[in-house]
Amino acid sequence: MSARTSSRRAAGPAAAAHRTPWHFWLDAGVLAALLAIGVLGFGPSFGSDPRYLVAGLGGIVLGLAVAAAAARWRLGLLTTVALGFLAYLLLGSPLAAPKESLLGILPSLDSLRGLLLGVVFSWKQLLTLAPPVGVSVDVLVVPYLSALVTGVVAGTLAWRVRSPYWTLLPVLALFATGIAFGTTDAYLPVLRGVLLAVGAIAWLAFRHETVRRAGTAMVSTGASAADSTASRTGTWRRLGLGAGVVVVAGTLAFTAAPALTASPDRSVLRDVVVPPPNLHDLPSPLTTFRAYVKDKKDDVLFTVDGLPKGGRVRIAALDDYDGVVFNVDANSSASFAPVGDPKALAQGTGDAAMLGFEVKDYRGVWIPGARVAQSLSYTAADGASHTLYLNKDSDTALSLDGVQGGDKYSLEVAFPQVDGTKLAAADFAQIALPKLDNVPQVVDTKANDIVGAADTPLKKVQALESTLQREGKFSNGLEGQTPSTSGHGAARITKLLSGKEMVGDDEQYAVAMALMARHLGIPARVVMGFYLDEKDANNGASSVQIKGSNVHAWVEVDFAGLGWVPFNPTPDKDHIPNPPDPQNASQPKPQVLQPPPPPQEPADLPPDSAPDALDTDGKKQNGWSLWGPILAVLGIAAIPLAIVAIPLIVIALLKTRRRKRRAGFGAPADRVGGGWAEVLSAATDLGAGVDARATRRETAGTLVDAFPQSEGRTVALAARADASIFGPGQPSEEEVAAYWSDVDASVADMTGSVGFWKRQRARFSPRSLFSDARAALEARRRDGRS
Repeated sequence: MSARTSSRRAAGPAAAAHRTPWHFWLDAGVLAALLAIGVLGFGPSFGSDPRYLVAGLGGIVLGLAVAAAAARWRLGLLTTVALGFLAYLLLGSPLAAPKESLLGILPSLDSLRGLLLGVVFSWKQLLTLAPPVGVSVDVLVVPYLSALVTGVVAGTLAWRVRSPYWTLLPVLALFATGIAFGTTDAYLPVLRGVLLAVGAIAWLAFRHETVRRAGTAMVSTGASAADSTASRTGTWRRLGLGAGVVVVAGTLAFTAAPALTASPDRSVLRDVVVPPPNLHDLPSPLTTFRAYVKDKKDDVLFTVDGLPKGGRVRIAALDDYDGVVFNVDANSSASFAPVGDPKALAQGTGDAAMLGFEVKDYRGVWIPGARVAQSLSYTAADGASHTLYLNKDSDTALSLDGVQGGDKYSLEVAFPQVDGTKLAAADFAQIALPKLDNVPQVVDTKANDIVGAADTPLKKVQALESTLQREGKFSNGLEGQTPSTSGHGAARITKLLSGKEMVGDDEQYAVAMALMARHLGIPARVVMGFYLDEKDANNGASSVQIKGSNVHAWVEVDFAGLGWVPFNPTPDKDHIPNPPDPQNASQPKPQVLQPPPPPQEPADLPPDSAPDALDTDGKKQNGWSLWGPILAVLGIAAIPLAIVAIPLIVIALLKTRRRKRRAGFGAPADRVGGGWAEVLSAATDLGAGVDARATRRETAGTLVDAFPQSEGRTVALAARADASIFGPGQPSEEEVAAYWSDVDASVADMTGSVGFWKRQRARFSPRSLFSDARAALEARRRDGRS
């Protein structure tokens, strides 16, 4: 072992030998504080529940303890890893799996299984759940394991490596992990960043001073200090300089952080992890609109406690149209993510109302709710814990297991209030919405006519809304009302907008307005839900019953800085269609019996006026008088076609004749050479560049580059042709037939590698014929010279 290696290995113990126990406790406290700052980054994912802090802080303490034990007894890498894994399992139950462990602290099969599986699966589970993700072992493993691992690494680097700078790597890793597995709403980013920077700088300065003093002590052992006053002065000067650096760093961080964190485009890992539900498999709830009106008009669907006057219960927000139905698009605002804890969606602030729902006759996967949901407590009638999915962009939720009678849940919601002054000056929000398909042409024309000279975003939307309200007529198509077909496909919307008068209900008018708005570039969507009419006596009551007759559909438009604002294009229910114009009934006249006409005498015909039967048969048999002109016209019209077709036919005949000569005339070796020439002709017609002066093997390489599918046969054909032509003797007839069979297969491979039209061009291309003619002409010239 070299002296340099020995000194490096001794540096750690030698540098640590001078340190007192309080130095180790100080290191542990600083590292715990710095790592705890990183754990706080998981906060937005877990909401206000502090149990993630218990898991994270517990993991830090446990990791530092393992690192201290490994440093104390100089444990190796494998032993340290084994000790850390054992500690992870033993203390993981009370720290990361309190719900699954016995009495909240003792390990159980469920807690141990969750801890083991969580090492692999908890990371994805945390990203695919909508925050707050809950406090099950499936997600608490992430902060617990991250803190434990970084604690072990940070402690090991701090106590077993001379340079303290390496210790910051696991600290920064945990800080970055908290950000990556968090949400776009960062938790105190400025304060946490400043505390991390200030704490790290101060600790590094302390460690640097400690190492410097240790080095000085080792050099000057046994010598007395020449000037203790100067030493103390130098120490205070360094401390003052370090404090100044910390203050400057903190000031710069506080000053620059707001500008650095102001961007709304903060990206985290959960933004790129797509949750699994495929909403296209679900039917559009808008297709059941008329069923609520006709079949469930008086049925109580659910009861709502605490719904304010004018409050709306929303089912789904629809933003995609295919000419048949308006539906939820899974690739735009339909970012439904599974809710980790059914008892919490998102903890919000501000004025909120608590709504209590009890499901009666309502059925479906869509959970009735309201804007903006801040918390949810759901209890299914069957007692099971169903997975709920939340879309915060549209403020809607669903359960793929379906909502059943007897389900109860409460929602803490906020009903946004829109400032009219701000709305009048607001522009449309810039968001991505799916492209609409099969939109009727009448939508574009009608939208342009209605908007006209409207010069502000709000006026454009109000023009669409007021026109439909004013000119439209209301009818659900019920008994006693004007006929009005259900649905909102392209044909129904065309009938609505192009008829003599517009007749329909919320389903048609909301879809028509949304389609016209989207044509004008306005971010609009259709929302289906329930609300009581303004004149309803129960509107604003503490508890209301929502019936099928309360179903509605409206339009929401996204304004920049204000969010989605509702608009109601449906005419009032008393705005009924005009009665049809009375038809003038015909007045029948009395019938009078007319006398029969007098009998007529037969007319006398001249002797030669009767038709000749023979002449009639002759005309029938003489069909040329009818078909002659028709055939003449067809013949004249076929002249241009013949002019085009004749050269193509000639080319095809020449190629057929050439193939027969190559395959059937000459010696067997010549016919093998003719087979190779047939391959070259096919490649030439397909556009490949063939050098007539190249050898067969060189040409085969060129053909392989142009037609890789025929590589095996082309190379083999070139080699066999050389062997047959330059080898001793002649190939047998069977060998010639087999060679031509492979030639046909090779040509088929080449032609099969191109498109249909290119194959047809090659079939009638004269390029290979011209190439043969040039080759024959050069051959005659060479013969003449010789």
